[in-house]
Amino acid sequence: MKTKLLLSLSLAAFIGFAVPVMASEGVELPKQEWSFNGPTGTFDRASMQRGFQVYKQVCSACHSLNRIAYRNLAALGYNEAEIKAVAAEASIMDGPNDEGEMYERPGRPSDYFKAPFANEQAARYANNGALPPDLSLIVRARANGSDYIYALLTGYGEAPADIKINEGMHYNKYFAGHQIAMPAPLAAGAVTYEDGTDASVEQMAKDVTTFLTWASEPAMEVRKKTGLKAMIFLFVFAGLMYATKRRVWKDVH
Repeated sequence: MKTKLLLSLSLAAFIGFAVPVMASEGVELPKQEWSFNGPTGTFDRASMQRGFQVYKQVCSACHSLNRIAYRNLAALGYNEAEIKAVAAEASIMDGPNDEGEMYERPGRPSDYFKAPFANEQAARYANNGALPPDLSLIVRARANGSDYIYALLTGYGEAPADIKINEGMHYNKYFAGHQIAMPAPLAAGAVTYEDGTDASVEQMAKDVTTFLTWASEPAMEVRKKTGLKAMIFLFVFAGLMYATKRRVWKDVH
């Protein structure tokens, strides 16, 4: 019974590695190389900053980032003054004041990213009934999330002749049903990168995916470092225990 279980687990693991990464309806996702992949992978700070620029100038018009505070941008390499400047661009509703009235003030680093719409109804009204999802956990909410988000952003194009696109929808070969309410959000040169990087659709898609991967798991690097330290400790501890056992029982036959 135990042997059969081990064989079943081995087969499942083999299938998991052998089958290509698929999106909905059997469409194979392009496999991307990410700096954060693997047990020692880390985020590319330059790419994260470019991705934040794409989110800020393109995605934030429709999509919220509710779980991220402005102060969290320190993880991208921004200093305190830069974070304060970014936060101050947002107008945050606060209060009540001494007169019992709500008021607006400039954002602070402790504030969470301001949502583009006041509520769900306003978001749907502005988007023909479709609700733009919050992007805080979007990468973790999708299987092979980073590859999927990149594929989705670069998967727009003309629909094949045998596919009829409904009014108000757009063709995307990686989206479920191939029809998506969101028009192609990226166009070459849509942003001007501060570091001079060419803003192609592919480059912007990769950068904003890196940023959203970080947003979905800000503690990833700490988790990997902690796991690596734990593994090293366990290997050393096992070696010491083995040496101790040999020494204690060396005269016992």
